[in-house]
Amino acid sequence: MTITVRFAPSPTGYIHIGNTRTALFNWLFALKNNGQLILRFDDTDVERSKTEYADAIATDIEWLGIKPARIEYQSKRFAVYDAAVEKLKTAGLLYPCYETAEELERKRKLRLARRLPPVYGRDALKLTAEDRAKLEAEGQPPHWRFLLPNFKDDPFMPVRTDVHWNDIVRGPETVDLASLSDPVLVREDGTYLYTLPSVVDDIDMGITHIIRGDDHVTNSGVQISIFEALGAKAPELGHHNLLTTISGEGLSKRTGALSVGSLRRDGYEPMAVASLAVLIGTSENVVAVSDMAALAEIFDPKATSKSSSKFDPAELDTLNRTLIHAMPFEAAQIRLTGMGIEGTKAEAFWLAVRGNLSRVSDAGLWWSIIQDGPVSTEALATEDIDFVRAAFDVLPPEPWNRETWKLWTDAVKTQSGRKGKPLFMPLRIALTGLASGPELADLLPLLGREGTLARRP
Repeated sequence: MTITVRFAPSPTGYIHIGNTRTALFNWLFALKNNGQLILRFDDTDVERSKTEYADAIATDIEWLGIKPARIEYQSKRFAVYDAAVEKLKTAGLLYPCYETAEELERKRKLRLARRLPPVYGRDALKLTAEDRAKLEAEGQPPHWRFLLPNFKDDPFMPVRTDVHWNDIVRGPETVDLASLSDPVLVREDGTYLYTLPSVVDDIDMGITHIIRGDDHVTNSGVQISIFEALGAKAPELGHHNLLTTISGEGLSKRTGALSVGSLRRDGYEPMAVASLAVLIGTSENVVAVSDMAALAEIFDPKATSKSSSKFDPAELDTLNRTLIHAMPFEAAQIRLTGMGIEGTKAEAFWLAVRGNLSRVSDAGLWWSIIQDGPVSTEALATEDIDFVRAAFDVLPPEPWNRETWKLWTDAVKTQSGRKGKPLFMPLRIALTGLASGPELADLLPLLGREGTLARRP
């Protein structure tokens, strides 16, 4: 049996870092078990689902390094869901209900006032065929609820009915079906809620393991019952903790908070995002992992905390710098070429500047400094101008290498009597226009003697 998992986003917005956590947990689980992942778009809400969002989600997960075995669209499978509905109706497990939202809310408040659980009381089961016909003639279409198997003989007398599973992430879990309302599977307008298409697709697509956020734990008891009602065994289930913003707010596609696309456009490395999205809120140290295979090796779903975790972009910055500072030239070359950084100096340049970068794109500034001259951020102090001019008069002859900087500064020290910051800082500002940056021992050979002399004030 091939381990098969799925990532099933709704293309009603751009996925955020919380969605990414789910996608990565599934992908890493598949990698560890020589399995496969299906990207399945939950696009049954045809009005809110948009192709542009689906395309963006596919781009986002590809950028992260997730490689689906195939892509499916629920909007192309309505006939399959229709057949499942008929099967459940025939079995007497899907029944029509006619209460409006206002009526349901009144009933919920009434049960709470009587200190009863606010679950649906199955009043619609008491309707006769004539009652239903009258309601529909009055223009009230039904929504359809799944009859939970939480009673012995009388559906109006539910009894404790525990559904157990050994959660891949959380360990042993139990849901009492008697504490739940019969779920609505089909709306008044005939459209499907998430639950039924999800179960039907999991059956048809051979999903063996489902890993998702822990806000679905209670839903799992319902879904296991629907699997069984359709004659199938439920996949293994896992529920990971959720991520929040640093202030503790939930993440939402509607707000665009920490969307994967925005992180990509901000220049973060995919493995920085993946490392933090996976390792935060686990017993593993949050470190910058260089590739997906290495992340899969340390990934352990059982190491995940049961409480939510805060996603701090500052941690992402730290991981990003770590990855860039160790990034070989070959890994950055395509992007550098795209910025015009190419030629015989390109590799030496990258190795010289990478240790000072937060983003690969930051290399563009330093390439401009090397090629075109200092930026105008810092200006030499008046008392340093003559010092720097004199220093340029004792530049060593070529050829230049990494030792040239020491040879030059030793000569300047002897000439001027300066040492430490008063010696080095004016030279750095003259050469780069900045008070900090890569080692000048590495930059000087890139400038060459002629390029350096051109910067003499």
